[in-house]
Amino acid sequence: MLPFVHSLQAGPGKPGLCHAYPTSAVPGTAVPAEYNPTKDYLSNLAREHQTYRTSCGPCGLSHAVGRLHCGGPSLRGRKVKSSGNSPGPTSFLLVSYSYPPTLGGSEVEAQRICAEMVNRGYGVTVLCAGGGPMPTVARWVDPYGVPVRMFGGRWPGAWRDRAFALGVAWTILAERRNYRFVYFLMQGLHLATGLPVARLLGKPIIMKFSGSNLVTLLRDSWLGRWELRRLRQWARRIMILNPGMEQEAIQAGFLPQQLLRMPNPVDVEVFAPPSAELRSYLRAGLGIPADAQVILYVGRLAPEKELPSLIRAFAGIACQLPWARLVLVGDGPERGALVALTAALGVDSKVRFTGSLAAADVLRWLQLSDAFALLSSLEGFSCSLLEAMAIGLPSVVSDIPANRQLVEHEVHGLVVGLRDEAAIGGALARLLGDASLRVRLGLGARALVVANYSIEKVANRYEALFEEILG
Repeated sequence: MLPFVHSLQAGPGKPGLCHAYPTSAVPGTAVPAEYNPTKDYLSNLAREHQTYRTSCGPCGLSHAVGRLHCGGPSLRGRKVKSSGNSPGPTSFLLVSYSYPPTLGGSEVEAQRICAEMVNRGYGVTVLCAGGGPMPTVARWVDPYGVPVRMFGGRWPGAWRDRAFALGVAWTILAERRNYRFVYFLMQGLHLATGLPVARLLGKPIIMKFSGSNLVTLLRDSWLGRWELRRLRQWARRIMILNPGMEQEAIQAGFLPQQLLRMPNPVDVEVFAPPSAELRSYLRAGLGIPADAQVILYVGRLAPEKELPSLIRAFAGIACQLPWARLVLVGDGPERGALVALTAALGVDSKVRFTGSLAAADVLRWLQLSDAFALLSSLEGFSCSLLEAMAIGLPSVVSDIPANRQLVEHEVHGLVVGLRDEAAIGGALARLLGDASLRVRLGLGARALVVANYSIEKVANRYEALFEEILG
């Protein structure tokens, strides 16, 4: 039986920040005397990352949420938010190949929405593949109270994919009395096995494509074409992220009325502008001079992110802006080439590669930075850009559909041509040279996010979708 709803003695925390960082002073730095941590986000994070506890049905013991679940049969979801005359809870399966602590836009979005739905009384169980960095158990409750089942963790590569696909199909069948619908978040072999079982059982199916070009890539393989055909026939709704993805889906044969724009959410209370004291404290702790001007990128170091354009543009303005610094947060296959490029351009002393960081450490970099850059050629709905905007950072973004839906030129940031290094450098120099412009664009960016993309606002859209498919 699925561990849908546990009795929370303290409500779930804020999803998207998987690891808290200590609030004690960073060694070698002094916290200003007037600094009051109880009034700032460091203390907020500490409170939100206290150990929440649940009452576990199988053994009657109290477990720390996020620690290993005992794995026994657990409580069914509470009978809440039922639709129509159908008895039972509004409970659902979310099928996603990966899930935090694996960090990516889709994974973070899944955790944020699931945590909010659990908080609203829904029964949620996530099905994902096992293996690092996931816990080495079959069942787990994440730090925000979301039950997770993992499959194939002991198997390598393709065997893990097959084990996960079989686990998805079996769970959909075996637990058919304990959920109302199935939400597929990622494509793959598990989609091919799970779709027909859900259809056979008469369970409503929804699907979300998590990035641009995914529908087009599916059309290049026989399995992908089969999955697209079945989704066209069986899915109640197909969620997409931006106008470009809508056109991709229509070209693949989906009807416009089957498509639904569903953005990713951000926690606007956690991702919020820092106080001057906190900003200074974070800079001191990370070795950033108080008068430095930091341009930040957060994401994979991958070809589609077009980071050589950013680095070359930065090198072009570094001489005229001696206090400018470029920080690249993340890792990926391009790191070696990018490090070599900074050395070749003579800006290696001004460019910092942090590698992969825990989500709370990413927040620190966002809160101490002056501007954000995202110059990708391919995006879906960038969580990192959304988080930067929520912090109140002005951005320089490439002119692609995914970015244009978030950033209006001269309102929330500056939009530049793809791979146009002169325009990128000019926009960065303009931002760093004009404090009032940074403030105006940053305020506009945060206002947009708070009004449209908070967890509460996006969760409301999900609830409306659930009512529609169950009505």
